[in-house]
Amino acid sequence: MPETGHQESFEDRLVAALHATGDRFDTDRSALAAAGETRGRRRLRMRRRASVLGGAAGIAAVGVGGSLLLASNDASGSRAATAASSASASATPAPAPASGDRILRALKELLPKGEFSQEEARGTDHPHGPSARLVYDDGAGAAALGLSLRQVEPGSRAARDATRCPDQVTVPHDSCTTSRLPDGSMLMLFQGYEYPDRRVDTKRWVAELVTAEGQHVSLNEWNAPAEKDAEISRPEPPLTPGRLKEIVSAAVWRGVVDAIPEPTGRPSLPPEAPEATEAPGGTVGATLARLMPDGVKVVGEGGQETEYAYVVVDDGKGGSLVQVNVQHGMDDVADQLYGSAETLPDGTRVATRQGPGDSRVPGAVMWTADTLRAGEDGFRVVVSAFNHATLQGEPTRTAPALTMRQLREIALSPEWDALR
Repeated sequence: MPETGHQESFEDRLVAALHATGDRFDTDRSALAAAGETRGRRRLRMRRRASVLGGAAGIAAVGVGGSLLLASNDASGSRAATAASSASASATPAPAPASGDRILRALKELLPKGEFSQEEARGTDHPHGPSARLVYDDGAGAAALGLSLRQVEPGSRAARDATRCPDQVTVPHDSCTTSRLPDGSMLMLFQGYEYPDRRVDTKRWVAELVTAEGQHVSLNEWNAPAEKDAEISRPEPPLTPGRLKEIVSAAVWRGVVDAIPEPTGRPSLPPEAPEATEAPGGTVGATLARLMPDGVKVVGEGGQETEYAYVVVDDGKGGSLVQVNVQHGMDDVADQLYGSAETLPDGTRVATRQGPGDSRVPGAVMWTADTLRAGEDGFRVVVSAFNHATLQGEPTRTAPALTMRQLREIALSPEWDALR
């Protein structure tokens, strides 16, 4: 079973990344979404400017008519008056910057009566964006609260991801709903845990609101005075889902987001740069399910919009999670990932691995078949199987339901070529 250090680190990063989906469920994706946020703010302001100019054009037309009637002998004066009228009507003052103190004060005013401590906040001029954090006690125990605000591109993946409920297989939780509000905003209300594997029972409840204009408001609360490394102080976080909804829907936050300045010095893709090829998640999942061997039953499935999907299978001996990642453009790191791996006659490179899974799950086992097709597209298919049915769950069996031979056959199946 050929293997390289780079291969092992990839699998470790893959598991860690999926765990991080739950461990950092605060949607603080500023680094990943920087380019999208930049484009979103630019497009949003262009739309608003166009709307204002459209209204100004109507006003200017009335002004022109009045000028012609009242001063028809002074054409230059009419043009000057019209220009002045348009300039006056189209001038839109930039939203006033919001200081950290102002944001913190607004948050406290929206909370029910209680005591506050450990307050800190950032304003709209901060390079990491506006936010506020405090410890709130309504008399039933201290609880940490965290608010963050940002702009996302309306209709983008970042906007959709912000209000999409996580999968129970990857992020176990008690409740999660996503709904569209009358004004077109999308709202997600999540009730789960700081650690999805429940190694500590700190509860974490979240409200995520994304408006039709791309203003993103995120409010997190815990049933402890800190999100990590603090004793649980109350049975549940202090704010009900209804109260969370009221707070993130407050109009004050939209003005704060509008005041966030355009980022400077951030790298961004040029407009003409083509977007990377991505395999549709639904197709990835359907292909994976179709390739399951005889003797195992698919009892669950899911995944992401692109590139990643999973199925849970059962051969009568317990549930087993099987996942696949489909990637493009990996040819430039082929030697690092497959330096000593097997190379098939058609040029496909294959690396396999059998070993422990997540170190935080005692007894977890992970088997992997990693393949890279020949060609300039760098098409990679990685299939892994586990001896547990959920990513953070306890082992349900001693070994995965699929053998290494079966994993290899699935990863090498020509059906994946349809996604190239």
